[in-house]
Amino acid sequence: MQLSDSVTVLKGIGPSRAKQLEKLNIRTLYDLLAYFPRDYEDRTKLANICDLVPGEPACFEAMVISNPTTAHIRKGMDITRLKVADETGRLNLTFFNQNYVKDQLQYGESYYFYGALQEDFGASMASPSFERVDSSGTVTNRILPIYGLTAGLSNKVLISCVRQALDACGDALPEILPEQVRRRYHLCGVRMAYESVHNPASLELLMQAKKRLVFEEFFIFSAGLALLREKRTGVFTDAYDTSCIRSFCDALPFRLTDAQLRAIEEIGQDLQKGVPMNRLVQGDVGSGKTVIAAAACLCAVKNGRQAAFMAPTEILAEQHAENLSRMLAPFGISVVLLTGSVTGAARKLVLAAIADGSAQLVIGTHALISEGVTFADLGLVVADEQHRFGVAQRAALTAKGISPHLLVMSATPIPRTLALIAYGDLDVSIVDELPPGRLPVQTFLVDESYRKRINAFIRKQCGENHQVYIVCPAVEEGDDDTLKSAEVWAETLQSAVFPDLRVGLLHGKMKGSEKEAVLGAFSRHEVDILVSTTVIEVGVDVPNATLIVIENADRFGLAQLHQLRGRVGRGKAQSYCVLFSSSKNAETKKRLQALCKTTDGFKISEEDLALRGPGDFFGSRQHGLPLFKVASLQMDLQTLKDAQRASAEFIRSANSLDDPAMQPLKERIQILFSQDSIVLN
Repeated sequence: MQLSDSVTVLKGIGPSRAKQLEKLNIRTLYDLLAYFPRDYEDRTKLANICDLVPGEPACFEAMVISNPTTAHIRKGMDITRLKVADETGRLNLTFFNQNYVKDQLQYGESYYFYGALQEDFGASMASPSFERVDSSGTVTNRILPIYGLTAGLSNKVLISCVRQALDACGDALPEILPEQVRRRYHLCGVRMAYESVHNPASLELLMQAKKRLVFEEFFIFSAGLALLREKRTGVFTDAYDTSCIRSFCDALPFRLTDAQLRAIEEIGQDLQKGVPMNRLVQGDVGSGKTVIAAAACLCAVKNGRQAAFMAPTEILAEQHAENLSRMLAPFGISVVLLTGSVTGAARKLVLAAIADGSAQLVIGTHALISEGVTFADLGLVVADEQHRFGVAQRAALTAKGISPHLLVMSATPIPRTLALIAYGDLDVSIVDELPPGRLPVQTFLVDESYRKRINAFIRKQCGENHQVYIVCPAVEEGDDDTLKSAEVWAETLQSAVFPDLRVGLLHGKMKGSEKEAVLGAFSRHEVDILVSTTVIEVGVDVPNATLIVIENADRFGLAQLHQLRGRVGRGKAQSYCVLFSSSKNAETKKRLQALCKTTDGFKISEEDLALRGPGDFFGSRQHGLPLFKVASLQMDLQTLKDAQRASAEFIRSANSLDDPAMQPLKERIQILFSQDSIVLN
């Protein structure tokens, strides 16, 4: 059998079972082998019956001391009962609808059992796993892998399928890691790694297998990034004259921070090199990234090229168009706006201006990558809030030019560990200072006992002609009645709490045009209080909003709460963030109090990564984070660094990616990077 064969070649896998496996994205024998356990149960330590603890699963050896009896209780319910014992005590076992048990458990014979004592039924246990003491040990007296399952598919069946696949083609697994790399980092071979991760003979062998597989994942990803960088080195473009950047900085009516100046200098150096820039500018909300992008756009235009600036929402695109037009007005730059709302004759005029080059800076939403948008000479692409677009859309826009420079901006502070992974093919500039005069947002954690005081504070802010956000975790009422729903809460506030104020509603289930209309009304101060889900996390800039109240704050990650807090504090007035949580959990309180103590997004993101893992930063795989099966970013940083070093050396020493020895690595890179619509030719 071959790794590419369908799972149906295995015994016991017919069309029905194959469909169940397909729900887990398992189609081939390789998919099955690469479907790693999500957890393990150590069933190797045998306990005495007298030491069993209610509710805690344990493995023990016991003899059957009564003949099993089956009673028919009612239609669809049979119960089989028996007694077992060891030298320390006796136990009553009960099995539901498992009539075969009375034939498999023989009086006077000894068996291994695995289960938990029932909390309220004394010395009794329901439906434990069992097998004969002299058996090979498939469910007891072993380290048992626990797999993610789907309806109709048991853990026992999956263990059996994986065992068959290992026996059939485990020796055909390609060895991705070169021998010298395995020796240098003390890594086991691929066959042993897969055998031990699915069927560990000991915890030590399991750890060796995990170490090897983690290293392999990072090695493949790092090799892919190295190849992306290598591909760029063979691409050339005209070197820009960057002298206009100094004039731009001198003409600004405010002083730039050292962090802004450093980022602008790094961009200027990139633009002078004669190869396409690929840079991420990463900084907190309000750190002044837009002015950095403006300097780059000016430089592209002054060198006879066009610049495109892509924002995630229409409202944000309009705000960028307004700000950039004002900043670049002294330099005579022609700025146009292209969003889905620009239609008919107006759209034709904009498209014509982009095509003939008279539109020098084009600002828009994903409408910029739509068919029919043709640039005369696109020299620079700026993508704002990168993780809202994904690599595919970024690539679609750069494809509208000939090797244009790329500048990516993100207001989501990411720990350096994560940045190495999510943006590994980009150079990174960190903007870690706020412009002078920005007042930090004061943050408070409260429970329901403060509700009346907070409502009074909301009214006070609106009375001072300011505006308020209220964020709810749910759109509508659902199974969990402890969660505030945006729809119900907006209605309650409007009818019963603030009937004299204008309450708006915004959530992700609304059509794009409806969302834009609500955001537009809020930014024009036609709405006093905006009740919303997390759709306001990115792309709303309303300097008049001075208070954000976040309901059920314990349901959000710290990084997301920090992003939401960034919606206020954009004007000159003091701003506030109120976190409502009724959680009594000490860890949860500690996490939320961390947000009250600091407004430093990078510190918060480090804390969040340690507490919640990387998933919190990117809600979907398309947002740039690869799906690692065994690697853990917050725990495996040293392994990541080792794998990056090893893969870079390996790529440099290889004659060509087309070398037969490189084929297994190339295939795995293609699989991993296809998640983000990157194709390595």
